[in-house]
Amino acid sequence: MKDLGELEAEVMDRLWAATEYLSVRDLVDRLGESKRLAYTTVLTVVTHLHEKGWVEREKRQRAYYYQPSRSRRDAVAASIRELLMQSPDALGALEAFAATLSKAEYDAVQRGWEQRGDQPTS
Repeated sequence: MKDLGELEAEVMDRLWAATEYLSVRDLVDRLGESKRLAYTTVLTVVTHLHEKGWVEREKRQRAYYYQPSRSRRDAVAASIRELLMQSPDALGALEAFAATLSKAEYDAVQRGWEQRGDQPTS
């Protein structure tokens, strides 16, 4: 996602893969599969993610436990929306993007369109 640094994105990947809240220690252990990170580094990262609104946290005794504030699919959709809003030619970009869609992707867009109801168009 555009708003996330490399390590923030890795932390979010671990949080999205989890089925429960994770502590900083849990995250250090799960990130340790790919790199060795200090507890304080991971603590700083999840604190920033909380401040940015990417994660929710719950205090249990003396430690915070974290979970994503939104699903990965909602985060990706918000990133795409933000890119479109920043484009001087959003419609042209959408047209060019649509030309690259597979049938399955096109069908997914169609399902999303049908599910949106009477929501505003902007």
